[in-house]
Amino acid sequence: MNKKTIVVLFGGQSSEHEVSRMSATTMINAIDKEKYQIIPVGITKEGQWLIYTGPTEHISTGQWEKYATPAIISPDAKQKALLKIVNGHVKVIPVNVVIPALHGAWGEDGTIQGLLEMARIPYVGCGVLSSAVCMDKVFTKLIAKSASIPQAKYIWFQKEELEDGGRLAERVEKRLGYPCFVKPANTGSSVGISKVKNREALLEAMHTAAQYDRKIIVEEGILGREFECSVLGNETPAVSGVGEVLPAAEFYDYDAKYNNSESRTVIPANITPEEEKAIRKIAAKIYQAVDGSGLARVDFFQEEETGRILFNEINTMPGFTAISMYPMLWETAGVTKMELMDCLIELALTRDSGIRG
Repeated sequence: MNKKTIVVLFGGQSSEHEVSRMSATTMINAIDKEKYQIIPVGITKEGQWLIYTGPTEHISTGQWEKYATPAIISPDAKQKALLKIVNGHVKVIPVNVVIPALHGAWGEDGTIQGLLEMARIPYVGCGVLSSAVCMDKVFTKLIAKSASIPQAKYIWFQKEELEDGGRLAERVEKRLGYPCFVKPANTGSSVGISKVKNREALLEAMHTAAQYDRKIIVEEGILGREFECSVLGNETPAVSGVGEVLPAAEFYDYDAKYNNSESRTVIPANITPEEEKAIRKIAAKIYQAVDGSGLARVDFFQEEETGRILFNEINTMPGFTAISMYPMLWETAGVTKMELMDCLIELALTRDSGIRG
């Protein structure tokens, strides 16, 4: 049997570089080596592309760059290939599927997807448009609103408007009150996010968020529980059961997600069948509203006082680390990581044949 060649992209220039390396390590270990030839390609924080042939464990530790050779995806649609560059000579390596295990800017925002579309190489995950709009929290919320999906109140503004911070603070206090969350519009893994309880903290948090993006969003604080569910598929997606997040910190920030062992996830979540049904229904609805394909994780709040289920955000390349909710939810449903990776690769090929056909 001829093996399909799978390129796994990892790293990248975003603030989620390290998380991407962990996700790629899990994915590479899970891919069936009997069916696929795997080529890891890392992107450094400076944006250099390198093909890596060493031990998989060096990817997550960061040692991989010592054992790598320059290589890039060719944008030439006739080649559909990876170009390995050795001593000034170019070796063309045909590629069947690319897995962009990249989180955040220049990876989860439609940019890599655009390159792969130009190259006519099938890839795992959402397309250019859905990747871009889901990366931008403002556009995601606009789409959710148009689809009548319940969500928390919010306002957003451009970085330049921070020159009149007092006026912005008044808007936040009038519309949302405290506590509230300040977020860069285009980051993941809770990077740059702050929970604030007064004006002084609000002004500081807005400037912090502005270090990561030119667009800032402020959301009302929802007192209640946090849930997540996984979506898998193209036109007719499957939705997993529901998991609950129990952060060790005041909210599920970067440190609570990846560094604090006290943070926990509960799968399945202790909720009623009606609540689970509502969450899964909204997950499928927002996935289809943004034209999702391949995979996504959808996050929710349940308001303590009212019991309302509120959509929070959708992640088109969710974390795939050893502690990430996306693969754990499918494993609970009886789908192993190997079966999940096999399904994602097949979904990429099916989506591509539908587009090209």
